[in-house]
Amino acid sequence: MTNKTVVVTGIGAITPLAATAPETWEALLAGKSGITRIEDERYADLEIPVEFAGQARRFLTDQLTRPESKRLDPSSQLSLVAAREAWADAGIDPETVVPERLIVDWATGIGGVNTLLDAWDTLREKGPRRVLPMTVPMLMANGPAAAIEMEFGARGGARTYLSACASSTESLAEAYRHVANGEADIVIAGGAEAALHPLPLAAFASMQALSRRNDSPETASRPYDVTRDGFVLGDGAAALILESKEHAEARGAKIYAEVAGSGITSDAFHITAPDPEGSAAARAVITALEHAGAAREDVIHVNAHATSTPVGDVAEYHAMRRVFGDHLDDIVVSATKASTGHLLGGAGAIEAVFTVLALHERVAPPTINLTQQDPEIVMDVATAPRELPAGDLLAVSNSFGFGGHNAVVAFRTA
Repeated sequence: MTNKTVVVTGIGAITPLAATAPETWEALLAGKSGITRIEDERYADLEIPVEFAGQARRFLTDQLTRPESKRLDPSSQLSLVAAREAWADAGIDPETVVPERLIVDWATGIGGVNTLLDAWDTLREKGPRRVLPMTVPMLMANGPAAAIEMEFGARGGARTYLSACASSTESLAEAYRHVANGEADIVIAGGAEAALHPLPLAAFASMQALSRRNDSPETASRPYDVTRDGFVLGDGAAALILESKEHAEARGAKIYAEVAGSGITSDAFHITAPDPEGSAAARAVITALEHAGAAREDVIHVNAHATSTPVGDVAEYHAMRRVFGDHLDDIVVSATKASTGHLLGGAGAIEAVFTVLALHERVAPPTINLTQQDPEIVMDVATAPRELPAGDLLAVSNSFGFGGHNAVVAFRTA
């Protein structure tokens, strides 16, 4: 078994904040919110109690061909846009790529739900002859991975990870393993979600999981605040290009950061609620640090899962306190869902991009909408961009999902 150093050489994103990774990062540092009121006739007269979301699809204007717009579910459309940006950012010459050494590790939490539900409406209203022949390929959860695989000619494998809100962090963990073990020269990793549709929105609202701040959507996602009342549903995608360090250096690539380790565990506790003690979540962080050969005291920054739910934020805090002890007081924590909303299966990927950029630019992004921190959550949460120190830095990105899925990736400055 080899143990190659794994690095990030390209990033791409389309989020509720902006259409590209650099624009998203700029908006995040500026403390902007991507949460807006939903203006869609499909929601009219349904009396869904939540009227807002993080809508990345508004940026899908001239980035796709007409066939791609017609034959791909929005989850695949977002995925393709993010992957293309990351690939271009990495500066890879297609002529030098060995297809059998190129892998796609992609993720989604729900998959092609818009296609599925729209096709059902078509069947009921217009009959079976009007159901599109491409319906099944469009609704398949592996559709985004397949679209990316065919776009770039990846023949080393195209895998799809579905672990609710931990999905794309799991995809990164597996991508890290594939490169570290010498199974691939390059991996396109990340995830997407496009679950903005009246039914999922109504279902999450029925669970009492969503914020209902219809009068102020931009302040609705407020992790760690005493007035937090639920998460904000969002769609979007993010991609990272992972390579072995030797492969990246041989082609003269820029390197954003090193992927230092990963950890995946499960709570075996409840289908929706996290283990309030956070023991399995803590073990995922510890495993990532063990893979990195790092001590807990080496961590300087955490991009927290922090969905803005009353129970989830506290459970994650207990997990981090369990891992870091008093050192947690010296860690700068960012909760970026306050700006983007919760991208479900795509959340871990965009937050990994944020963690990589935080190390690369040595600045932790702000957590907006935090005006009165919950006294149960005693952490140093950045509410403005926070400069990170010089030297070799280590940061972790957390993701936790329904079903008790826990996934963590650790990154180190390159």
